[in-house]
Amino acid sequence: MALDNIFGIAGSALNAQTVRMNATASNLANAGTVASSDKDAFRGKRVTFKTIMETQVNGNDLSNKGGVKVSAISDDPKSISRMSDPGNPAADKDGYVYLSNVNEMSEMVEMMAAARSYQNNVEVVNTARQLMMRTLDIIKS
Repeated sequence: MALDNIFGIAGSALNAQTVRMNATASNLANAGTVASSDKDAFRGKRVTFKTIMETQVNGNDLSNKGGVKVSAISDDPKSISRMSDPGNPAADKDGYVYLSNVNEMSEMVEMMAAARSYQNNVEVVNTARQLMMRTLDIIKS
């Protein structure tokens, strides 16, 4: 595998982890929101990744011989809970508000995992760059 392929693979992982971090940030930002119905309540977003295999390269574009891509961003299937709050302007006719299904603790774990994966792929890029620089130094000598 050529070093330039490593940059494409790591770059695809960096993009995927950025999408994951954005979804987590959105979930955390909306964790405390309430709605007047179950249907309108915020549902956490989950990012699903798909492997890009060498045999699945698009047409003549050989720049990415592997990697990862975001295959879907879907709503978290966990149920929405409701809380009695008759004084809330968003309350329904029975005095209930519907809370988001975001668990802030699990979102923080998700964010830390995405950040760690991102950092690991930055290290891959840095290592590949250092290898290329050493190769150039050898060729110059």
